[in-house]
Amino acid sequence: MEFLHRQRSFTLQCFVVFEKLTSEALKKIARSKGIDSELKKLKKTLDQIKDLLNDASQKEVTDEAVKRWLIDLQQLAYDTDDVLDDIATEAIHRELTEEGGASTMVRKLIPSCCTSFSLSNRMHARLDDIAAKFQELVEAKNNLGLSVITYEKPKIERDEASLVDASGIIGREDDKKKLLQKLLGDKEESSSQNFNIVPIVGMGGVGKTTLARLLYDEKKVKDHFELRAWVCVSDEFSILNISRVIYQSVTGENKEFAGLNLLQEALREKLQNKLFLIVLDDVWSESYGDWEKLVVPFLVGASGSRIIMTTRKEQLLKQLGFSHQDPLHSLDPLQRLSQDDSLSLFAQHALGVDNFDSHPTLRPHGEQFVKKCGGLPLALRILGRLLRTKTDEEEWKYLLDSEIWDLGNGDKIVPVLRLSYNDLSATLKLLFAYCSLFPKDYEFDKEELVLLWMAEGFLHHSDVRKSMQQWGHKCFEELLSRSFFQHAPNDKSLFVMHDLLNDMATFVAGDFFSRLDIEMKGEFRKEVLQKHRHMSLVCEDYMVYTRLDPYRGAKNLRTFLALSVGLLKDWENFYLSNKVLSDLLQELPLLRVLSLSGLSISEVPEVVSSMKHLRYLNLSRTRIANLPENVCNLYNLQTLIVSGCKMLTELPKSFSRLKNLQHFDMRNTWRLKKMPLGIGELKSLQTLFSDIGIAITKLKNLQNLHGKVCIPELGNVQNAIDAREANLSQKRFTELELNWGSELNVFRTGTLEKEVLNELRPHNGTLEKLSIVSYRGIEFPNWVGDPSFLRLTIVSIDGCEESTSLPMLGQLPSLMDLFIGRMGKMKVVGLELLGTGLAFPSLEILRFDSMSGWEEWSTNSGAFPCLQELHIEDCPNLVQVSLEALPSLRVLKLRKCSHGVLKSLVDAASSITKLEIDNISGLTDELWRGMIGCLGALEEINIRECNEIRYLWESEAEASKVLINLKKLDLCECENLMRLGEKEEDNIISGNSLTAFRILKVSDCNSLEHCSCPDSMEDLDIESCDSVTSVSFPTGGGQKLKSLTITDCKKLLEKELVESEINLHKWSNLKLITTLGYFINLVRLTIIECPSMESFPDHELPNLTWLTHLTIQKCSSMDAAFPRGLWPPKLCRLEIGGLKKPISEWGPQNFPTSLSNLKLHAGPYDGVKKFDQLSHLLPSSLTIFGMDGFEKLESISTGLQHLTSLQRLIIQKCPKTIDLPENLLPSLLVLIIHECPNLKERFGRGGSYWPHVSLIPCFKIDGYFHN
Repeated sequence: MEFLHRQRSFTLQCFVVFEKLTSEALKKIARSKGIDSELKKLKKTLDQIKDLLNDASQKEVTDEAVKRWLIDLQQLAYDTDDVLDDIATEAIHRELTEEGGASTMVRKLIPSCCTSFSLSNRMHARLDDIAAKFQELVEAKNNLGLSVITYEKPKIERDEASLVDASGIIGREDDKKKLLQKLLGDKEESSSQNFNIVPIVGMGGVGKTTLARLLYDEKKVKDHFELRAWVCVSDEFSILNISRVIYQSVTGENKEFAGLNLLQEALREKLQNKLFLIVLDDVWSESYGDWEKLVVPFLVGASGSRIIMTTRKEQLLKQLGFSHQDPLHSLDPLQRLSQDDSLSLFAQHALGVDNFDSHPTLRPHGEQFVKKCGGLPLALRILGRLLRTKTDEEEWKYLLDSEIWDLGNGDKIVPVLRLSYNDLSATLKLLFAYCSLFPKDYEFDKEELVLLWMAEGFLHHSDVRKSMQQWGHKCFEELLSRSFFQHAPNDKSLFVMHDLLNDMATFVAGDFFSRLDIEMKGEFRKEVLQKHRHMSLVCEDYMVYTRLDPYRGAKNLRTFLALSVGLLKDWENFYLSNKVLSDLLQELPLLRVLSLSGLSISEVPEVVSSMKHLRYLNLSRTRIANLPENVCNLYNLQTLIVSGCKMLTELPKSFSRLKNLQHFDMRNTWRLKKMPLGIGELKSLQTLFSDIGIAITKLKNLQNLHGKVCIPELGNVQNAIDAREANLSQKRFTELELNWGSELNVFRTGTLEKEVLNELRPHNGTLEKLSIVSYRGIEFPNWVGDPSFLRLTIVSIDGCEESTSLPMLGQLPSLMDLFIGRMGKMKVVGLELLGTGLAFPSLEILRFDSMSGWEEWSTNSGAFPCLQELHIEDCPNLVQVSLEALPSLRVLKLRKCSHGVLKSLVDAASSITKLEIDNISGLTDELWRGMIGCLGALEEINIRECNEIRYLWESEAEASKVLINLKKLDLCECENLMRLGEKEEDNIISGNSLTAFRILKVSDCNSLEHCSCPDSMEDLDIESCDSVTSVSFPTGGGQKLKSLTITDCKKLLEKELVESEINLHKWSNLKLITTLGYFINLVRLTIIECPSMESFPDHELPNLTWLTHLTIQKCSSMDAAFPRGLWPPKLCRLEIGGLKKPISEWGPQNFPTSLSNLKLHAGPYDGVKKFDQLSHLLPSSLTIFGMDGFEKLESISTGLQHLTSLQRLIIQKCPKTIDLPENLLPSLLVLIIHECPNLKERFGRGGSYWPHVSLIPCFKIDGYFHN
């Protein structure tokens, strides 16, 4: 965007200084320290400069001298802010010292940077020097031709009507219809693969993503595809990140994978024969090789699957066979909107309607605006949002005449973005520029961004009615309403910036903001580094020490922000050496913001405690075990985040010294057992996120607390006055847990607890989630269930053992999720729960659990109209259920209930698609078969511990008449189950089968003798079924079977296998596999602990052209000729060993160049002592190498030198090994040593190898990190 109008954010920090100089807090400090005259003089000079800024902002576009003047002004403003912060920090230090009586203990806690600080002549000199430099800038105005220009900016506050999301369809009806046909059309469509690509190509801002989103959210599309996933790809085509997002989207699981290969294996399993839709949004890569690697898991999906690709670049699509001439694989760019459609879309955003009927005088100007936008929806939307508050015709004329329209060099969208940016107030410009620290497609949280803005000092304002955080929320909403931000595609609670807006933010931010992206390995000039004040680090999985080099010259840095693109779950970390980080932070004393979130550090760098300017410290998801005492020296700290620190066991004892702390997040720190000492003294505290909870007596002084709060141990409250003084009705909590605890004492009476609960009524205008735990009152006060709680969506009542009735929850208008559990004296659930009128109008999930005394449940007509999930668990005495129809119910889960409850619910909810039953008493074959006749919509059945069932159906032919939609069946611990069908032989005669049936899993069913599967079966898993001897298919084939897993089935005999993925584990009777000829599509083959296997046709391995992962381990009878150097041509990962032939006797193996991951397991006959005996087995293509169980191996100092691409080295159970190659170690990203005592001694801290390994990002010994 080099052609942009170059009015950057040079002046923005000046406004922060202006605000500080006018603040009453600073004036008070100045008077007490005798520097008020200096500050008044400084303010007077700055007022003169402030008057010149409007003129300078215009002239710096063409005048280099003015631009340099603005840069000097910005740098001086930062320096001034540092001095003012020193003054304020010293004042806090003195206040704390006086409060502590200047005791010895207090003085020990005060860092030297504060004890040596005083407003001496040196400080006066600094202020005088700064004032003189500002005066020089004022005096330069004549030479620069600067004058005072008054221009009133629009106020932030405005009445912004919500816009219709459907505006995205304006002008795209035909495009949508055509693309829908491609998505939902014939499965074949002459594609050589099981999926087709549906490209959406076009220039930036033309609406590719919006159109893709319309298709993705279309009901027909949702109903058509079994699995869907949306991925923002952007500049970096990371196969790992893309695969992660897809896996999470299609499974909802947060699983850890050691690398791309394992992740793609797991993804492949989930996509097998599934009809999927994947959107790859904003693809920039033109590498066909990357594409081939990405789509490997997609190849096993069902025919008719689709991939929507939005991109500005055509090269990759052309390589994939698309062209402008081929009608079947057309490459037609998405066209700009017509003039009429453009006018409608513009009016929708500018006026709230799609025409100018109510504003005829504005129409001619609107037509000119639309013409300038060139039919680009992004430009039309942003410009419309800008004009939404400008209904005066003169204002529209003024903007039409702006010179900015001449700056685009033919690009219509750039002037629109500039125009919208220029219309922002100075504060909003600064806040937007700050977002340049975020990489493209980074999904950010509103609360987190506001806290960052606040920490940087950007949210000073004059409105005493609003806190800084409230002001930040207002600013955020303003930027959102102007389309600078938009909701993230997969999570509406998060936000993103369009990549063009990200480009613009990067541009206007100038040299004071910098983002170190993954691909930015280059160097920064020293003079540029000195300007940097705000920098972010886009993390990689493993970061070598040179990755942080660009930060080392940025001595004036205020922001160090570690960020991740894509998923970062609780179990994920970015690996970086502690030493590297500590050395770097020593050079950054002026930090306001320090985020180390997700880094693998195990200790807080000591230097952090001396960062007296620090406002924001984020240590979330790190591996720290304690928060050091000297962190409490950070007097200015506003935000402290330690959430997800699973190793954290200790917080500082002097926590109360953090007087300015406003936000503390300690969620998911399960080793912490109590709140920090003095938490109730932190009067500035506004949000407290914790799983532990805060005592009710501590809430009295926390007048500003809001958000989420847990109040534990209410059973210890001796009178209701304590509850009243907590003043919950005035605190704007969104989530509230009231927990009485399980401990009984003499004070606990039902009457007292009802009085206490009555006094704990929260604010009804903000509460969204309420949990009441272990309350022992007989009944509930009236406020519980009061319909005035309009925002309450989740309620949990748990462990209220003495209660005999429930509160009237049915009239809560927004309640969507209700849990009721552990109420042993509750016998009847009836009309008192419902109230009068339509009951539970919004409820979607209802759960009952551990209601041992519950006998009867009844409702009235029309209750639960939206209920989708119903769970009843451990309610053994419930016998009478009188329910009206539940038309929306889709999921039914019953555990430890009677068969009568199941029968009643099945009668009321014939539309369920998923049924889970566990330990249902009295459920016989006959009763079960009678019920399934009502369950024609069922797609998934899970049955566990139903020991009276011997056969699920009479025959598959009979079942196919009822369970026409059944796709998945999971059977576990059904002791008397003998077969699926009582008359399985009829299947062959009738030819009828369960045609939708795809997945069968049977485990721990010890009476099962035979498993008859329909021909449609794709995934079969049989585990720990001691009696099963055979598996059959009606026509003898099972040709569609793609995955077979057999584990610990002692009587199951060998059969021919025709799958594409095979896992054979502990199959003790399997002696041989006669041929691999059936395995044409095999991708993964695992054979572990098959001690009887004697023969394996390895000569056929080269024919398995799709096989990428092969594991053969602990097969001690395997033919001594194996292995003999014959391998699949695309093999990527091989794990092998424990065979009859010792590894030391293996000759050259001729591994394919694709092999990157090799792990060798020693067997009982392997006596390898020197690594030279193995080095010939290791191809130079390896990036990962591991060895396990070589008990006689002494040295690995030689034999690895040729592995120049090696990144990960894993050595396990090699007790005699004493060394590793020194020259290889510094280049490693991962080194794992396990059960190797000699190596542990030499590689640990202080050992001879420590200097060589201390910089490795991820270094573990016996499961513990050592870097």
